[in-house]
Amino acid sequence: MNKMITHSVRDDPEKLDRDMNRKAQKSVLSPPYVINRSASPQTVSKPASSLALAIAALTISFIYAAPVQAAFNIPTTTVDPVTGLLTPEPSPLCINGSCATPFTAKLLLFEEFGLKNMTDSSVSSRALPEPTGCQNTPDGQALDDFLKKDLYSVPTRTADQTMANLWDAKVRTCVGLTPEAPTTADGRPSGEWFAHQRWEEFPAQAYFQSAMTGSRVNGGLRDKYQLHEYKEGEFAPGGLYYLPGGTTAGIDIRMHPNLPVQAANSVWTFDGTLPPKLLMARYGESILFRHYNALPIDVAANNGFGKNTITTHEHNGHNPAESDGYMHAYFYPGQFYDYHWPMILAGHDSINTGATDMKTGAPDGDGDIAYVPGDWHETMSTHWFHDHMLDYTAQNVYKGNAAMMNYYSALDRGREPKDMKEASGDPSKPGYGCQYADPDPAHPSPYNVNLCLPSGSGLDWGNRDYDMNLLVADKAWDNDGQLKFNIFNTDGYLGDRITVNWIYKPYVDVRARRYRFRILNGSVSRWFKIAIVDEAGKVVPSYMIANDGNIMQHAVKFPNSASAQGAWPEQGIAERYDMIVDFKGMEGKKLYLVNILEHVDGRGPNKVIALTDVLSGKYRADGKNGDPGVGKFLEFRVQNYSGTDLSMNPADYVEGKKQMIPLNKPTTQELQDAVQRTFIFGRSNGTDLVPWTIKTDGGDGLAADPHRVSAAPGIGKTEIWHIELNNQGSSHPVHIHFEEGQILYRGGKAPPPWEKYARKDVYRIGGLPDSTDSVDVAIRFREFAGTYVEHCHNTQHEDKAMLLRWDVEHPGQTLAIPTPMPDWEGVQYDSSVYLPTATTGDLDAKKSFALPK
Repeated sequence: MNKMITHSVRDDPEKLDRDMNRKAQKSVLSPPYVINRSASPQTVSKPASSLALAIAALTISFIYAAPVQAAFNIPTTTVDPVTGLLTPEPSPLCINGSCATPFTAKLLLFEEFGLKNMTDSSVSSRALPEPTGCQNTPDGQALDDFLKKDLYSVPTRTADQTMANLWDAKVRTCVGLTPEAPTTADGRPSGEWFAHQRWEEFPAQAYFQSAMTGSRVNGGLRDKYQLHEYKEGEFAPGGLYYLPGGTTAGIDIRMHPNLPVQAANSVWTFDGTLPPKLLMARYGESILFRHYNALPIDVAANNGFGKNTITTHEHNGHNPAESDGYMHAYFYPGQFYDYHWPMILAGHDSINTGATDMKTGAPDGDGDIAYVPGDWHETMSTHWFHDHMLDYTAQNVYKGNAAMMNYYSALDRGREPKDMKEASGDPSKPGYGCQYADPDPAHPSPYNVNLCLPSGSGLDWGNRDYDMNLLVADKAWDNDGQLKFNIFNTDGYLGDRITVNWIYKPYVDVRARRYRFRILNGSVSRWFKIAIVDEAGKVVPSYMIANDGNIMQHAVKFPNSASAQGAWPEQGIAERYDMIVDFKGMEGKKLYLVNILEHVDGRGPNKVIALTDVLSGKYRADGKNGDPGVGKFLEFRVQNYSGTDLSMNPADYVEGKKQMIPLNKPTTQELQDAVQRTFIFGRSNGTDLVPWTIKTDGGDGLAADPHRVSAAPGIGKTEIWHIELNNQGSSHPVHIHFEEGQILYRGGKAPPPWEKYARKDVYRIGGLPDSTDSVDVAIRFREFAGTYVEHCHNTQHEDKAMLLRWDVEHPGQTLAIPTPMPDWEGVQYDSSVYLPTATTGDLDAKKSFALPK
């Protein structure tokens, strides 16, 4: 029998959604099309907003029109309700006589947010600047002046309910709030349910703040917070990545220098600027991120897509639930949300509790290691954070709500040695010695724990000279060059132009030495399968050293017999692959990243195209005869390197040789005791508006509902989750928040090398060879409790509505955490409900599943 909370019901469950003029909306559709998945379980027939109803009406007209299907629906369009035609319109590369051509725009490298010491912060009197109108965002210079200052208010364990919305007067005017209606500045749900867990134990030591806002010219806000200060290595004058004047000031948002600047309502980013942003974080240094919502108050001021309410997920941090970016813990323009990221290793409470293991630590800034508790096998490296708004994740992330995050540790310090003496280990600088130079590997030295991955040596940690973040994503734009998106399509959205770090088919200079590339698939629905080739089309050797931000036990060399065409594995949305490429001996040459994975529509990839066909032009990637997202998309121009490359050689870490970070595999007893759960991803029981559903433990296919707890693992427990595909015509990169898992089987067999030695948080299921129709995963749940989610990371599938809630619970807990219900007037709570199998899991699966030996 389902359990249900009875003490936290919303005071006014019949309260209607309201538009900008505060008028109740009337339904224009008959059931079953009136839906509101954010509604309380008691009020599921509550009328939807006028915007939602308009979208629903148009969607239905498109669904029931008889389409003439284009061979490739790219960029994704919908059926014209008048003509019945489906005719994708290519994104123009020539606008007003100015043309963008491949490999003529320089790649923008990520810009660091920078961290401030919390102890140095005082309360600032400068308030978040107010927009001039309901459809506007704040003035750029005024916003920079605000963000430069210290925090506007003191962070608190529970949400601060004492301050009004920072734009209170403007909000009241634009939204039509009555004088007695309250507003709040802190958008976090109030009370204990969303209080910061272990706040006193992990007090914030560093902080940064940013505002999500509309496109504007970069004013150089972050210049002085770059670790390299434009003075070190390749970022210094004369280096490959030095910016004129040592500043990002003057950079505007455009996909190519010859394409138009993006309008403030077309693109929304952190700070409202490019380059894309990067957070550099160290284990043991707890971080507070204050995220301001500086988007237009008017929900319609969005150039046709995007929602002005947001919530931020750090993918895939070992963070407490209230700081995980829950889909229904969103906040409004004029508000902020304090995210508390403790930066601890999983296993903190049960493994190495005395912080005595020499491999569990982080750079101290002076060559030493600051040791921390936890399991060093759980060390993470490459993350990102992005919006997770219920029903609008795809639109908001596509629009620019995404940043990357590099974790630094004793093992992955972001520093390679200056010379072999340093590599060999020096007691005065114990953090610099390289593992590969350990004089006695049989008895590991405490001065040789650093893996010395390609990076640089000018800084104590976080060198990025030869360590590059690459965010790969498909985009599309209209005839005016403004970013566009199709909000009506439910299969998935595909752009026809591939960008890297927001630039259309850029080039980047590299030195003739080893590089580490942290590659994120930041698309909405597009998967990639990437090969790296030289000018003659020959595949260049490379090594995968990390999967989903987790450094692997062994490096995996490409090409290899397990991956088609000599390319890297299929890369689903949100997957991160860290690859090492050695450009030595290639001075003066050009190399390319090439996508060989074809899409026809957004449901999933169609097939792998022969690399020779792509490079020869036999495959016509013109949008009519082939997918325009197939082909070369990044050019490397190799420059001379006069130094000595002392970074680790990944060839020394392949299977049978040295190990990087071995797996801490679940014991036989853990697996035998594990609760098992089955999640089947498909279209069962879906509707035309929300076709994508998940079956849990043999139940019906269900669309997302923030009130429903589908699984309730106990804190400190290990479980086995079976992720399965229901529809062969679709593919799904399934993401499980909070904890990394280990794949036991892929398609009923042992996983391939790049997953065999990896921990992951995105699990591909699909019809192509690298994906298979099932994945069985072992996961441990530790340190924090609360509300998390599992979903397809094709974010159009997620939004329509392939997402479920699961809660980590304390022993003896019988009541589910209530569901936050945000509004302009603050956050109230609804009751939550459990699925019948939330605690027991799939008993049939537990009986039949054969544990790995």
